[in-house]
Amino acid sequence: MNKRSSGVLLHITSLPGVEGIGTMGRNAFQFVDFLVESEQKLWQILPLGPVGAGNSPYQCFSAFAGEPLMIDLELLKDEGLLTAEDFDLLPKFFHTRVEFGKVRKWKLELLGKAFLNFREHKFYRYADEYNYFLNEHGWWLHDYALFMAAKEHFGPVSWHEWDNDFKLRKQEALNRLGQQLSKETDFHRFLQFLFFRQWFALKKYANDKGIEIVGDVPLYVSGESADVWANTDIFLLDGELEPMNVGGVPPDYFSETGQLWGNPVFDWKRIKARDYDWWMARLYFNLNFFNLVRIDHFRGLESYWAVPAKEKTAINGMWVLAHGGEMLAKLQSQLGELPLIAEDLGIITPEVEKLRRGFKLPGMKVLQFAFTTDAANEYLPHNYARDFIVYTGTHDNNTTLGWLQSVQGDEKSMVENYIGKIDNESLSKVVEMAMASVANTAIIPMQDVLQLDGKSRMNTPGTATGNWGWRFQWKQLKPGQKKFLKNLTRKYNR
Repeated sequence: MNKRSSGVLLHITSLPGVEGIGTMGRNAFQFVDFLVESEQKLWQILPLGPVGAGNSPYQCFSAFAGEPLMIDLELLKDEGLLTAEDFDLLPKFFHTRVEFGKVRKWKLELLGKAFLNFREHKFYRYADEYNYFLNEHGWWLHDYALFMAAKEHFGPVSWHEWDNDFKLRKQEALNRLGQQLSKETDFHRFLQFLFFRQWFALKKYANDKGIEIVGDVPLYVSGESADVWANTDIFLLDGELEPMNVGGVPPDYFSETGQLWGNPVFDWKRIKARDYDWWMARLYFNLNFFNLVRIDHFRGLESYWAVPAKEKTAINGMWVLAHGGEMLAKLQSQLGELPLIAEDLGIITPEVEKLRRGFKLPGMKVLQFAFTTDAANEYLPHNYARDFIVYTGTHDNNTTLGWLQSVQGDEKSMVENYIGKIDNESLSKVVEMAMASVANTAIIPMQDVLQLDGKSRMNTPGTATGNWGWRFQWKQLKPGQKKFLKNLTRKYNR
């Protein structure tokens, strides 16, 4: 990350295609080709896990599993696990947004057919590869597959409401449940086998073309996850295994009442007593999955905002020290240089900054935050150091065009002081500010490459519905936009 480079932020689900959601198939490979053509070096994505309620990739059923909806069915057809006839009843999906419920119903039925073909006819083709996958990933996959099968078996309730024998993971009960749900657990193992096969084929293609993939690891995991169910001792839970405190952040740029995420917080004393084994496994796993790993809410490795679980907002919390520094030191002693990125947005103390700099991790700068105060604003490019990644905006921001169209008052005056009166050229000027900055890396969201307004926003923090569904279409990508990105990349030595 010490050389100048640039890339594009786009989640897999936002890719075009006929399956109602972006997948790891032909369009993903075509996107890599676009990055190569425009001389980019990085493709940044969001977390890849199986999403729960609200479809947020930051609230997943597992910190290790992949989202089955990203599996490309056309590739399964090419391998003989599905037939052309299986696509005869392809629903009419929106091209611009993911209809998660509709897509899930259709795709899981076809994935079920692929599973039956796999078991009955095609297993011999994958036998060695499949058994190797099970052996390599059994340490997390067994619990995940059983958790997902049990969720389907017990119905739409949290695992906290399962009978105590299953909730408390009594071994005899788990063995009995595993036998009862053997076909269902095998199905979830199979889905992960497919996901991993397709992912690593895509990653290899990207890497062979000179494109590195930047992954994203949320600091917290969902309370409704196999991770918490199988590792209750490393979270601060009460006698009923309910969270005592939950994660979030105090009032900030995005919300006057803070952000209340609801995730159980870690018991760092217990994690330290376990020699950081779960966290180390998680980091090694992701460093194998991606070329670079962004740690979302990095400041929570130094201290985290703990909110009593019964609170309705994040206002009444307190900062609690974590042991992330010791954990990173352990990782550094084994790896040397850490290929990590610190998402250090929000309330950053000198202690957090010391932690980031101590491990030589690049931090983040967001141009949409740069105009709220004065010329000393840390997000303005003239105040950057090199060890940062600059973004016009992130998945949590409005698109830059949407932001420019909505900015008002003193903030608007500040913007116009830097780029002139807001007009049709303003978006290009903001993108160029990012590319021209001294920050070693510049990342531009695909929405800004395509010059899209706020209707194409990915997520609005603090809102529970209507997020994460945006998709683009190839016809939106104009030759002039590709040329603009390529020219800026050359002009500013990225």
